[in-house]
Amino acid sequence: MTTFFTAARQRVLAVLGGVSMYRLVVCALGGLAVVALILSLFGVLVSPTPAELLASFFVLAVVVVGVDAAAQRILRLPLRVESSLVTALILLFVLRPGIEFGALAGLALAGALASVSKYLIAWRGRHIFNPAAFGAAVVSILGAFGAFAWLGTSSSWWVGTPLLTIPVVLLGLAVLWRTEKVQVVSAFFLVAVGTSVVRQAVQATQFGIGFDVATALQFAVLQSPFLFLGAFMLSEPLTLPPRRRQQFAVAVVVGLLAGWPISVAGLFTLGQERALLVGNLLAFAFALRGSLSLVLQRRSFITPRVQELTFDARGKIRFLPGQYLELDVPHSRPDARGTRREFSIVSAPADLPTLRVAYTSSAPTHPSSYKRALAAAQPGARLAVTGTWGDFVLPNNDQPVLMVAAGIGVTPFVSQLRQLQATAQHRDIVLVYVASEANELAFREEIASTGVTAIVFTPDEPTDLPAHWTWAQGARVDAATLQRTVPDLSIRHAFISGPPRLIAALAPALQKARSLTTDAFAGY
Repeated sequence: MTTFFTAARQRVLAVLGGVSMYRLVVCALGGLAVVALILSLFGVLVSPTPAELLASFFVLAVVVVGVDAAAQRILRLPLRVESSLVTALILLFVLRPGIEFGALAGLALAGALASVSKYLIAWRGRHIFNPAAFGAAVVSILGAFGAFAWLGTSSSWWVGTPLLTIPVVLLGLAVLWRTEKVQVVSAFFLVAVGTSVVRQAVQATQFGIGFDVATALQFAVLQSPFLFLGAFMLSEPLTLPPRRRQQFAVAVVVGLLAGWPISVAGLFTLGQERALLVGNLLAFAFALRGSLSLVLQRRSFITPRVQELTFDARGKIRFLPGQYLELDVPHSRPDARGTRREFSIVSAPADLPTLRVAYTSSAPTHPSSYKRALAAAQPGARLAVTGTWGDFVLPNNDQPVLMVAAGIGVTPFVSQLRQLQATAQHRDIVLVYVASEANELAFREEIASTGVTAIVFTPDEPTDLPAHWTWAQGARVDAATLQRTVPDLSIRHAFISGPPRLIAALAPALQKARSLTTDAFAGY
């Protein structure tokens, strides 16, 4: 059963990987808005009304897109309409829609504050707070004061209704699978629901009323905004810390505050969007990382299809061997995947300030807009990195390791092996290297110099293999072959980096490893 779900997950990732993160979230939120509008039109969803939904979204979209466009023009940043639409759609579900002047004015103010926060409350080019949460929180708090009583909207989280539970779950899962945040958001949800049930039990005791666990669970799951908050707001990559354990810590804190909102001076509570803002601050404290510039020094083909880019890092960058960075290459008319891509870092931390990444060139007739822009970058070009992420890192213990790399998926392993070599560390490591042909074994000499034992799977026999490398005689790599090739698989921590289809094919064997860490990619 575990193998089935692993394979299914990788197939889903292969499909979702062809769409940019922003576009996927826009489609998911847009789909949810359409469902809500249909339910409202047929009278199933009594509030908000169709007119309130349409008018509120129009105002939010115009204000957020307009403020973002103005700020991006002033700061000479690329226009990101999809990011603006995400903010507007989230605010639509968080704030109370309306058609009165006060309601629309409050929505407009929330949208403007959300947009401005991206640029003013930022650290090295990265916003600290979830923009929608910031805008909603400020307007809701202001509305509690008499001077701003005219603001006809505040946080209502009307999306937390049983009528939208199934659409939120299905569309939210698509986003979470794409961002690989299912486990983190699940932890948040369990903590929030559990805390909410305990809170209801305590309140029932205080007021001397009956308490039913089933009813409390139903309320926490179906009539709260926890699902939406986790799937579409907590999961935002730019406001999460880089390591998985740090992300879990943020999820737990936000879950506790969302499930049991703490009152602040009797004016407002630290629940829902304000709980997320507290989590954003914790994430910021975990890792003061931000945008930095990389200056392209040179590019070179290291195989007929693989290009390596060598940069000079301008600014402070910290990463662990095996982590990846997000490289922004602004260009006109970007395709569905946008102007940002993730690259595993080839170089080791010991190599800084030199930093290297690599990618596979597309066939000349089908390059993505991003690859065309990246190919056009000349030495001296300055590109932005929004941060480094990932838990695809070697364990700190001496546990034997199996590295399984397919094609360009070898890049994180190059970084890890180079760092081990630079720091004179010796580990029991076996590398299984899969390539479409022998001349596509990227970084062959660099890997061989580290002394790692390698088994090569290529249809044609490589020439002049190092003494500690073995050719698999043209065998096709599958679960059975992998088990025969690495008979002590059960004692090793397996790491696999490659396309989702390969991970799915090897899942039956890899599940027998002592532990498993995957790094799937869907191409650029």
